[in-house]
Amino acid sequence: MRSTGPLAALAATAMVFVLAGCSGPSSGGDLSYEDSPLNKYLSAAYGGDLSPEEQQKLSEERQAQTEELVAKCMSEEGFEYAPNTDNGSGMMTSAEGDWEPEKREWVEKYGYGMINSPFAEKQQEATEEEYVDPNQDYVESLSESEQTAFYETLYGPTPDEEEMGEDGSYEYRWEDAGCQGWAQHEVEGENADPFQSEEFADLRTKMEEFWTSSQASPEFSELNSAWAACMDDAGEPGFTTQQDAIQSIIDEQTALYDAAYGDGSEPVDTESADFEDPNESAAMKELGEREIELALVDLGCREKTSYAKKSLEIQFALEEKFVADNKAELEAFKSAAEQSK
Repeated sequence: MRSTGPLAALAATAMVFVLAGCSGPSSGGDLSYEDSPLNKYLSAAYGGDLSPEEQQKLSEERQAQTEELVAKCMSEEGFEYAPNTDNGSGMMTSAEGDWEPEKREWVEKYGYGMINSPFAEKQQEATEEEYVDPNQDYVESLSESEQTAFYETLYGPTPDEEEMGEDGSYEYRWEDAGCQGWAQHEVEGENADPFQSEEFADLRTKMEEFWTSSQASPEFSELNSAWAACMDDAGEPGFTTQQDAIQSIIDEQTALYDAAYGDGSEPVDTESADFEDPNESAAMKELGEREIELALVDLGCREKTSYAKKSLEIQFALEEKFVADNKAELEAFKSAAEQSK
């Protein structure tokens, strides 16, 4: 099997950043992120008002709709295709307690949850069950050229060097992603994310600027200075903000992936005897140990400075002002999000 590693790792990297954002003030005394003034607006679009079971059900329904459309598209292009609703693309829900970066017992096991993640453990458990592609026998019955045509019709042609870009990045366009891209667009069009619509372009810009500027606020700067001084005293100097500590692990993990998969411009033969899975490497294991060591020192400094509680207090105060200044646009967004479900 050949794989272009950086593309495959892109989604994982995106999840890492999401989790990194959650791994700071996930709990702050009597406060929680559910108290966020912005949460009642954003949750309308991103399922925060649904239970994990409801989110899973919604994900499965959309997956089934997508696969039915893929089968229709492939048939029109002259190929057989059995809807595949067990291909691992559904939502992975988590039970309460899976993500507890403010608890020492959790940090001792997972650090920041980057290298050794409770979600990775769940995924491993899920993949231990034998997976059978309902289209495998049909694809194997095709000639090599027919198989190439099958996959290009299903997923679109492989990006060339120009499309990949010098840094290995790739701008996804559903129009170039074959029947899968078309089907996903059709289903998501019915449940479109209003936040990405032109109607809310100004609100998007304002929120992006808000998230950036809030972290640079005097209140956060003061809190981070106290945290950084504690880290320096504990033998972990060089960090300006708490996010910097998390990012240092992300950067090292990314470097290990890059070393194994290259820049994405050339396919990597993952079945070659010379290939070493970076996730199974000694370097990754060592980084996982370093992650836990750093995260424990970080946790101690967060506890000493009441970082979680103060972070939420600061963030919510800033959000209250943002909501007051942009209430009409946020209400319109919330209304559009609720109608899109």
